[in-house]
Amino acid sequence: MANRPADAGSDRGLAGAPPPVHHQGFPRHPGTPPGHRARTRAAAGEPDPNATPAPLAWLPCLIVLAGVAAGLFVTWQGSRYAGLGTSLVGGALLAAAVARLLLPPRYAGLLTSRRKAPDVLAFTVLGAGVLAIALVLP
Repeated sequence: MANRPADAGSDRGLAGAPPPVHHQGFPRHPGTPPGHRARTRAAAGEPDPNATPAPLAWLPCLIVLAGVAAGLFVTWQGSRYAGLGTSLVGGALLAAAVARLLLPPRYAGLLTSRRKAPDVLAFTVLGAGVLAIALVLP
C-alpha cells in the first residue's frame, strides 16, 4: 500500500491494470474524419527542407547584401551623403521584397525564411521605413 500512488483507488473490484492507451491516428484536430490525411508540404506550397537548392540560389541574397553594403559605405562618407546612402539601403530592401515575391523558394535562396507573404511583408515594411528615414534626413 505504501508504494501505490495516491489516486490509484482501492483494491476492491479491480481486476487488474487499465488497458493501454493507443495513439494511432493522433495528433488529429477535433472534427477531422478518421481517414483524413494531413496536407504535405508540397501541397501546402511550403518548400521542402531536404530539397537541393539551385546552384545560383545565393545570388539574390548577394545582390541585396551588395546594395546594403554600398548604401552603408555611401552613408559612412559623411553626413552630406546620409540621405543617399540610406535611400540605397531602403532600395535594396525593397529589391529583396520584389525578388522574394517573384522568385520561387528554390531560387530565392537565403531570402526565404518563412512563407512568402511574411517575407515580402517584412522586406517591404523595412524598406519603406528606411526610405521614409531617408526622406526625413536633410
